[in-house]
Amino acid sequence: MSTDTVTVERLIAARPETVFSFFTDREKWLSWMGEDGEFGFEPGGSYRSRITGENVAEGRFVEIDPPTRLVFTWGWAEGGMPIPPGSTTVEITLEPVAEGTFLRLVHRNLPSPEACAAHEEGWKHYVERLATVASGRDPGLDDRM
Repeated sequence: MSTDTVTVERLIAARPETVFSFFTDREKWLSWMGEDGEFGFEPGGSYRSRITGENVAEGRFVEIDPPTRLVFTWGWAEGGMPIPPGSTTVEITLEPVAEGTFLRLVHRNLPSPEACAAHEEGWKHYVERLATVASGRDPGLDDRM
């Protein structure tokens, strides 16, 4: 495994089409990650989302291939993490399995081991919230806010 890459995998009890919809609809996206945001859900479209407090993520959608693959750039426009918007890439693949969907999230080009550790912790938290909401349950308030 590369030192600048974080990989998070999770089985989700929902079909890939259902899981994918949580990456391409503003209200659904914000149900599992973020307080507010604007999203241009198309290749080349930009997004800006206040994840928690003063932490604002920003980037562009690179690839949208429903219901199996989504790629977007990632960085922090505001907040404590020195990762410029668009400087890293997040790739999400969704594979249908008997139990629902196998999600693999790969975040590449992170600048340091500290950034990898912080983003791994963050993505694990948010993928867990995604798995909850995509399977029809309430993830509750985000305890990271």
